[in-house]
Amino acid sequence: MTNPLRDKSLKGVVGRGWWVAAALLAVACGGKKANQTPVPEPTAPLPLAGLASVKVPVLPLTLIGADETLGWQQFANQRAALASADSVIGALLPPRAPEVTWVLPEELRRQARRSPTFASNPDQMGTAILRGARVGDFVPDPFRAELRALVAIADARFALAPAQLVFKRSITPGSPAGTGTAELTVVIVDARLGRVSWRTVARGDGPDPWTALTRAVKALTPGLP
Repeated sequence: MTNPLRDKSLKGVVGRGWWVAAALLAVACGGKKANQTPVPEPTAPLPLAGLASVKVPVLPLTLIGADETLGWQQFANQRAALASADSVIGALLPPRAPEVTWVLPEELRRQARRSPTFASNPDQMGTAILRGARVGDFVPDPFRAELRALVAIADARFALAPAQLVFKRSITPGSPAGTGTAELTVVIVDARLGRVSWRTVARGDGPDPWTALTRAVKALTPGLP
């Protein structure tokens, strides 16, 4: 993405999102008592104004986990659980954000297989390193170099990385017993610069993991049913 106006638009959306999130968090932290559960930061919507008409590869999820007390059995097969999560994300992003040309994980894998000496297997990359805010603004090597090569074969600049998916017991007041919360850490990386451009944690409640994840992904594009 070389249009400076589009870059500026993405950075502007990102900057406003972080400022608002920080302000809301400061208010929440200043008003809560020590024995209260911390209020999570609100999910920031995808910065679609800066990504419109842009090709954006979506990396496959590589890290998933769940609180054992939920009793959900879908995670006995880790590979199947990761594939199911990718399927949910891939099914929701294109229809809810059609202004972006999404390159979904299966297509990204095909492109990587066609260039095995240049691109790494996206399922074996260090995507999960992006899950923590302590990574900072720049993506560390060797993941940085791997990501740059993979995104280049897709003829793109930015990549969307689902860095981590965890399921926790719901703390939403009034939630039925057995309800869990999906927390999906999503990062947008400028692969050309190796720089983290945007980050949020999307959350959604549900009686099973895939309903919860569906609601979390929908939180990235508010205003739609």
